[in-house]
Amino acid sequence: MQEYETLTAFVTNVLFVTLLGWYLITNLQWYDYKLERVLFKHHKPHWHILYFIIPFIAYYTTGKFFVIFFIFAFVPGIIIWYKKLDKKLVLTWRVKRFLILLVSLTLFQDVLCTLKQGCAVYGVFMPLALAYIGSYIIEKFLFKVYMKEAKKKLRSMKDLEIICITGSYGKTSIKNFTAQILSHKFKVYATPRSVNTLGGIIADINNNLSQDTEIYVCEAGARQSGDIYEITTFLEPQTVVVGRVGEAHIEYFKSLKNIIATKLEIMQSPKLKQAFIHTSVTDEPHEKVTFFGDEIKNIDAGLEGTDFDIELEGKTLHLHTDILGAFQTMNIAVAVRIAKSFGLSDDEIIDAVKNLEPVEHRLQLIKAGGKIILDDGYNGNIDGMLEGIRLCSLHKGRKVIVTPGLVESSDELNLKLIEAINKVFDIVIVTGSLNAELFDKNLHVKNKIMLKDKSAMVDVLANQTKSGDIILFANDAPNFI
Repeated sequence: MQEYETLTAFVTNVLFVTLLGWYLITNLQWYDYKLERVLFKHHKPHWHILYFIIPFIAYYTTGKFFVIFFIFAFVPGIIIWYKKLDKKLVLTWRVKRFLILLVSLTLFQDVLCTLKQGCAVYGVFMPLALAYIGSYIIEKFLFKVYMKEAKKKLRSMKDLEIICITGSYGKTSIKNFTAQILSHKFKVYATPRSVNTLGGIIADINNNLSQDTEIYVCEAGARQSGDIYEITTFLEPQTVVVGRVGEAHIEYFKSLKNIIATKLEIMQSPKLKQAFIHTSVTDEPHEKVTFFGDEIKNIDAGLEGTDFDIELEGKTLHLHTDILGAFQTMNIAVAVRIAKSFGLSDDEIIDAVKNLEPVEHRLQLIKAGGKIILDDGYNGNIDGMLEGIRLCSLHKGRKVIVTPGLVESSDELNLKLIEAINKVFDIVIVTGSLNAELFDKNLHVKNKIMLKDKSAMVDVLANQTKSGDIILFANDAPNFI
């Protein structure tokens, strides 16, 4: 009987620590493996109480009854929590290393403390702490190794031109438009999706950048001062872009002034030849800077595409694109300026812009079942969301919006968004709890639906929408936000 109880405690302890570790590494992956962000910037901090603190306390206070709590409360709770997540843990090598280290430390500790009958003392804290610290040290070491390899690869590509793009809004769009236009004349490679951290860029260079690439286009993101500088001094781009800057991630930077200063760190590239900076950032003259944003005229943006004029080197180019959104003319305009600096002719540019493909989840028009879907899931700024709303207003049928509102922004901007929504939409589906109270109080539409998470969204859309509707998915934030 004693041996059975010891074995049960042993297995329970290993599984308990493993599940706590799974919860921890899932949250760390969401927040770029920054423990301070998980602890102090989490959008649903009550999860820590339910799935970490209470179980942790129960482990030390319930004694031999903990196994009952573990089987009937903790395990079902953590399974239900994980099943409802729409952004589940990706089993990268970093995650695997952490979990292997955690399980190994737990097994070693449990064997040791069972022999010495000291499990109550060592418990779960020691393996979790050591696994986190050990994983952190391993990742720092591997990061330096991978960084050295990537730097060596870049230096071996002596004729490689690097274009680095930052800004609060439109980084990915500018990157994709620039790469698409330049590819008409050069061998171009652009970082995939929204890869914009130093670690992501290093991995992309090592794994995906081919030796015959002539132009490498990447974007640089930031959560704090120094992030852009770190990327810039590593890549040493010859061409840099600072797109439009606004109050995105204001909770991290505290002020617009700090955001602008961080974005302008890109100007410190040791090999800088030319910079394209949006007029919202600065008007301070610089011999290597070309400002953009004011050269765009006669914009006609509808659900069929966008026409506009751009004044370039004393000429006016008339451009047409299937890309939706008046705000995208700015992103296309800077891509055109870059293309011009790389020697593309006016005719090549006009043809390239005409054939631009939309960036996935950024005002991407999809027709399905008689419904028009505007997928703007990756757009989280006020200007882009307002443009999506304007485009929907052009539709003659019913209008539906699915949104969590603005994330990492202010109540003032969310109220501006709500005001625009009230004027246009028949059905509003608010997802998540982040802005739920604000939206519930200020929305005045025919049909308002509040969802705690997105698990019921498919059924709601099936029941509430019909052929002829236009549905805007605006800022598709994951459940943990």
